[in-house]
Formats: sequence, C-alpha cells, structure tokens
Amino acid sequence: MDIMKDEGGQGAAEYILLFGGVIVIAVAALLIYRAYFGNNAGANASNDISAVRASI
Repeated sequence: MDIMKDEGGQGAAEYILLFGGVIVIAVAALLIYRAYFGNNAGANASNDISAVRASI
C-alpha cells in the first residue's frame, strides 16, 4: 500500500508536461510565423511596413 501513497515522481512529471506544453506552443508559433524566419525575412517585413504605412 506504500505504492499508492508515494508521490515522489509527481513533481518531475508535472515539469515534463509543462515544458512539453511550452515546446508545443513555440513550434506552433514558428509554423504560424515561418514566413518571417525564412531567407527573405527582411523583404517580408519591409513589405509589411510599407503596406501599413500606405493604409494609414
């Protein structure tokens, strides 16, 4: 019955789930904004800034 009361690994498992969630969110953000991280990142940002200034 000591196995049922043992909570020694619970903290480590919670940290693993927490870091896994952070990694999933980071990968999702990279996939959403992958155009900005490509080889022509400066061109895309420049075009976006020009479009915003033109719309104002």
